[in-house]
Amino acid sequence: MKFDVLTLFPEMFEPLKQSILGRASKNHILEFNFINMRDFSKDKHQKVDDTPYGGGAGMVIMPDIVYDAYSSITDRENAKVIYLSPQGKTLNQKKVQELSKMEHIILLCGHYEGIDQRVLDEIVDEEISIGDYVLTGGELPAMVLIDSVSRYVEGVLKEDSIKEETFSNNLLEYPQYTRPEIFRGKKVPEVLLSGHHENIKKWREEKSLEITKLKRPDILSGK
Repeated sequence: MKFDVLTLFPEMFEPLKQSILGRASKNHILEFNFINMRDFSKDKHQKVDDTPYGGGAGMVIMPDIVYDAYSSITDRENAKVIYLSPQGKTLNQKKVQELSKMEHIILLCGHYEGIDQRVLDEIVDEEISIGDYVLTGGELPAMVLIDSVSRYVEGVLKEDSIKEETFSNNLLEYPQYTRPEIFRGKKVPEVLLSGHHENIKKWREEKSLEITKLKRPDILSGK
């Protein structure tokens, strides 16, 4: 899967070179391309924004700069363009898995008071939010989307790693334990030491349901 990211701050994406995603990139399972929109400014100071028509606080990113940056992606014909915006639909597990089936995603990161609406109408297929709050820019939401979607791209993780995780079956994940067997007087649940796979499976299912009822009853109610 290829991700092209239109951003004013490409250096913010350095963490994607680490850990699982970094390894997937080195193995050519994922491809990241960060396009600095400042490179398309016609101003010697790389100015990318201007005051909003109609007045108001803040600055708005100019449409020609965004469009020229977008047009620099030569293989964009079949790509899905997503604008990270608090006005978009909230990212959830269903959307993550849907996006993981795409071959090419272009992410547009806004800043300041936003981006001129005309270029959004021209190039954007979908707006996505990571929650009902406002951030200083779209870079962090873009990283959240990349991380969550990439986990479901074949070859990034072992299949067993995503089968029983949180939200995979509309339940939160069961508790996890590892060595030492006793920590500060607390012992690992006996059933996990039994080696009885059916009992372990049943215990995990019961715990998942119990935790979901306690922490996220809205998932069970479908709200």
